[in-house]
Amino acid sequence: MEYLKFDQVSGHKLTLKQTDPRHFAGAGTPSGRTEKPDQTFENMMFEALNGVNKLQQESDSLNVQMITDPDSIDAHDVTIAMAKANTALALTKAVIDRGIKAYKEILSIR
Repeated sequence: MEYLKFDQVSGHKLTLKQTDPRHFAGAGTPSGRTEKPDQTFENMMFEALNGVNKLQQESDSLNVQMITDPDSIDAHDVTIAMAKANTALALTKAVIDRGIKAYKEILSIR
């Protein structure tokens, strides 16, 4: 276990060591920030929803391929694609439901 030295502590404040680039560097800004400056919450939500939609479309196309030409594709690939699409959709639904619940709670604060 690593202990603090006497010169690292003064009063009720101490100096923190940054061990991960994702930690905050100071003034509330992450030091290793890699996201684009024009990346808004709206754009991130649309990208996430487009990703879920892409998984659903891939699952559908593999199902159609399985029906039309069963020898060209493995049943495991179809099952995995369906599971990925189902998981992504369930997670998206849970996040949206939680967001709506939080919004309703904010509105009900008096």
